[in-house]
Amino acid sequence: MSAPTLHIVHGQLSWSFRSSHVHANLTKLGGHLAPVAFRLDHRLVSPFAIAPWAEEKLAPDTPALLRALRGDFFCAPFGGNGTPWRGESHPPHGETANGGWRLKAFDRTIERLTFHASLKTTVRAGSVDKAITLVEGHTAVYQKHVLHQSGPMSVGHHALLKFPDVPGSGVVSTSRFVHAQVLPDLFERPENRGYQSLKPGAVIKSLDRVPLLNGESTDVSHFPARRGYDDLVLLSADPKLPFAWNAVTFPRERYVYFALRDPRALRHTILWISNGGRHYAPWNGRHTSVMGIEDTTSCFHYGLAESVKPNALSRLGLPTVLKLSAKKPTTIAYIMGVAAIPAGFDRVKSIHAANGGIELIAANGKRAHAPLDLGFLRE
Repeated sequence: MSAPTLHIVHGQLSWSFRSSHVHANLTKLGGHLAPVAFRLDHRLVSPFAIAPWAEEKLAPDTPALLRALRGDFFCAPFGGNGTPWRGESHPPHGETANGGWRLKAFDRTIERLTFHASLKTTVRAGSVDKAITLVEGHTAVYQKHVLHQSGPMSVGHHALLKFPDVPGSGVVSTSRFVHAQVLPDLFERPENRGYQSLKPGAVIKSLDRVPLLNGESTDVSHFPARRGYDDLVLLSADPKLPFAWNAVTFPRERYVYFALRDPRALRHTILWISNGGRHYAPWNGRHTSVMGIEDTTSCFHYGLAESVKPNALSRLGLPTVLKLSAKKPTTIAYIMGVAAIPAGFDRVKSIHAANGGIELIAANGKRAHAPLDLGFLRE
């Protein structure tokens, strides 16, 4: 098969490529991965969000990140990056989420295909390689990013999921965490036409009981909820786990979305709970029923400068940057996928290796299986 060519997908020049069970699209601008359709039996499911303004004319000063905003994208450095660090002024979520990617190679065998892209970085001299692999018969996307740079760096995958517009239609669960906390500062401010509902800095033990600004508590594991608010929560995985995972169960749609990672490379999960809390452009109150499930090594979403210096997480012994070396490039592996579930499967309680893939076990004991190459995370 010849290499994919660029064409317009939801307003962005994109490459399209597919396997037996996955049809993926990657934007040239920012390397955003969406839409992605997964084949489960005789149906297709597309869990990723695409910004509602994707095909609109935006203000000239709109960051490339927001022009392309969709699906999953790799961030280096992860965060807003409003404060320069040692002369480095990075765009929001880094050049990797804003720059123009270049197709480097396209390999295909009977069993798998791999799309290779690269990006030359200028704010911090170097480059980043992107490899997206699809495996025949697997309802999963395998990604690797290789950073050829030196110095401390906050990093992360920024997956955006669109939930059905029914309250509580999806149930979020994660592997074991050692610390969980609402963003210490206000995430959104009314004077800026932004609104949040969670109590800043609240330390939490469970996603089903999180303090609200009004003194009550809420369940952030069931979403959509709290219409009119945007919030941010961080969970720090146990680094002793063989792999860390996040999952969203969609009982009515009869499938689970999952993401797997090495917690020593990506320690935290940030839940950006976005349900119409931003009333400034281009959001304008219409970014609803979307949750960012973002796996990072960073200090919340603050940016490189805040992640490098001592911060609320590093004081707890939790890493907020990786130490990069151009002489020994850093590789970050990531797996996203879906699995069909039986009727009555309520929410994922555990995920473990089993029978050439993973087994997903529900809180009520029901089980599902997905073929998967877990060794990809350790290669």
